[in-house]
Amino acid sequence: MIKLTPTAASEIQNQAKQGNMEGLALRVAVRADDSGAFEYGIGFDEAGESDISIESEGVTLLIAPVNEEMLKGATIDYVEIEPGKFHFIFLNPNDPNYVPPSGHDSGLDS
Repeated sequence: MIKLTPTAASEIQNQAKQGNMEGLALRVAVRADDSGAFEYGIGFDEAGESDISIESEGVTLLIAPVNEEMLKGATIDYVEIEPGKFHFIFLNPNDPNYVPPSGHDSGLDS
């Protein structure tokens, strides 16, 4: 299913602590826009009755069943895009615009 890199998990745990959201899971959502490109959203939330719950790197992830296939095999990482500017990125082979990273240590297994 979906997983986090250790770096992403650490940042999520830090943000949960800073935002007094400890104990909540991280909801991961995806949708295809009009051109078919994937748009992602994440945020702290409580589990709903039909949610899929996954543990990765000590973080509970929630996914709505409608998003399950689109997120299958995806990895969330937290990387420095520009000096001093860090962002969560989605490495998702299901995304039509996905390009595998090269020369970037994402923490993924080779």
